[in-house]
Amino acid sequence: MKITQINCASRFAVGLLAGVLLSGVVSGCAATVQSQPSVIERVTGDKPAPLAPTGFLGGDYSLLKPGKEGQAALVYVNPNAQWANYDKIQLKPVEFWDSADSSVPPADQQTLTTYFQNVLRENLQKNFTLVDQGGSGVMTLQVALIKATGATPGLRSVSVVVPQLRVLNAAQSMATGSYAFVGSAEAAMKVTDSVNGQLLAAAMDERKGGLAISAAVQWKWGDAENAMNYWAEKISTRLQELRTQGSAS
Repeated sequence: MKITQINCASRFAVGLLAGVLLSGVVSGCAATVQSQPSVIERVTGDKPAPLAPTGFLGGDYSLLKPGKEGQAALVYVNPNAQWANYDKIQLKPVEFWDSADSSVPPADQQTLTTYFQNVLRENLQKNFTLVDQGGSGVMTLQVALIKATGATPGLRSVSVVVPQLRVLNAAQSMATGSYAFVGSAEAAMKVTDSVNGQLLAAAMDERKGGLAISAAVQWKWGDAENAMNYWAEKISTRLQELRTQGSAS
């Protein structure tokens, strides 16, 4: 499933795209970037914690620790889990968590969670057998999408493909930690033993739009979509690594 929507401003950006590619100024940029400090501060600092852990992760923040480079912002892996025993995954429907006055319309919430569910299934089935019920060798994966924000499509496109604006955008990122006109998404996940409910792993992360050309011509939720693609691949890869290693060590 691929969500696409190109408006007039985005069509204009396509015309600019060829010149930028020829200039070579856009190589090596990521589609999304991690917003690590905000998640860590809300969970471990003085700021109010996000909605998801109060119910979705069970409220036990003490287990979550800052992740290493390349990992989610906050991570927990059960050191006693026998990962080699798990070769199947029961994937629960992706949930959407936000305040009652969320700026994300219900229809968009459904679109986003359905998309996340599909890309998770696509990536997980590369390494695991997906099942509908729990049992021996089955881990249950639950994922929540939290407080997604939309990009400003026309301005987002121009800010990515025009070289001078890319420079200004990069400078703003260094000063503020975020690019201009980007969207974002936050997610939480937990893995449990499907039989006894033992917590095997948990994580929280937040990502915002980057300066990759692939992120230029997109719709309002394009940055959130890119973040979900990233997480789906990372979740599947990390669980496979743990299973291959047999433990968290």
